[in-house]
Amino acid sequence: MSQDQPSGGHGDDEDGPAGSGGRWREVAGLFLRLGVIAFGGPAAHIAMMRDELVRRRRWVSDQRFADLMGATNLIPGPNSTELAIHLGYDRARWRGLIAAGVCFILPAALMVTALAWAYVEYGTTPAVAGILYGVVPAVVAIVAFALFGLLRTVIKSVWLGVLAVAGLAAYLLGVNELIVLAAGAVLAAAARLGRSAAGAGNPHGLLAAPLLTGLPVFPDPTGAQLAQLFGTMLKIGAVLYGSGYVLLAFLRGDFVARLGWITEQQLIDAVSIGQVTPGPVFTTATFIGYLVAGPVGAFLATVAIFLPSFVFVGLLTRLTDKLRSSEWTSALLDGVNATALALMAGVSYQLARTAIVDPLTVVIAVVTLVLLWRTKLNNAWYIAAGAVIGLAHTLLT
Repeated sequence: MSQDQPSGGHGDDEDGPAGSGGRWREVAGLFLRLGVIAFGGPAAHIAMMRDELVRRRRWVSDQRFADLMGATNLIPGPNSTELAIHLGYDRARWRGLIAAGVCFILPAALMVTALAWAYVEYGTTPAVAGILYGVVPAVVAIVAFALFGLLRTVIKSVWLGVLAVAGLAAYLLGVNELIVLAAGAVLAAAARLGRSAAGAGNPHGLLAAPLLTGLPVFPDPTGAQLAQLFGTMLKIGAVLYGSGYVLLAFLRGDFVARLGWITEQQLIDAVSIGQVTPGPVFTTATFIGYLVAGPVGAFLATVAIFLPSFVFVGLLTRLTDKLRSSEWTSALLDGVNATALALMAGVSYQLARTAIVDPLTVVIAVVTLVLLWRTKLNNAWYIAAGAVIGLAHTLLT
């Protein structure tokens, strides 16, 4: 097989220089570049990967790419990052798996760490506060637009609509996010057993609200504090279905409500940084890790939240085709997606309540929403425009 032909999931990194040494290096180079330019969230990441690996390089066929996309929806974690990891494995086996994942994550993690440092050093200045004043309403619009888009995909029946409404009510009443998702999965699977329906899908979710003092929380963290940070992020990475925005519901539940290590405003600031940087939205964890325990916290939080994805994809590589065609896992996904959509609606409501506070923030949110609907601009442009408007508003008032 020539290097230009689709591998169809059967790369041979055991054979010769193109396989053993060459392939994992080209995987590393490609995903490092994608990690630098991949703005726009998971859907944009996946589109870029397809353009590079299917259309331009022909490393995999369209069918194989679709198979791997479907497989990543069956496991917790960031879908686009897991797709990158799986594509790396497909091209160069275990070295490709590690190279693709690390190189896709690394640029965003480094950028977010640098921005977290700047936030801690200068975050209380009027300029930064003004920037966030304009950015957050734009984030509200981005989340709302994603919510509307997912509604058509995820709510495929009256039953799933009822399940989503119940999940939203449970979340707003304070039920743990993991319990909401697990209940959705179990109820959907039970309904499938009783009625033989069909389906699958994919989700996302967010958060908000006052200001910042005395960071990092633990300037000289103890081993126990670092272990708690690592363990909490590891748990989130291991159980979170829905990628991107649903992450914020979990982060709020643990770091704002349970531990009280950060405020809701700091959480939404972390979301804004995640939107403005390329690569996985899960690098929001990097930002929070820095706020909690400085550079070592950023490193541990990043490793902890992404580690389960490498493990899950490694376990899934032999089972992709079987899982894709399984009616049982398809039913579980229907329930998870419906309740994940409910979590997204819940956190979007909480975000909008605290971010849209006057006529200007209403205008920013509405204009961003209209542009999202009528154009295909990258999300980073909306965030940048919000930052400029917020900064100008601060300087003029």
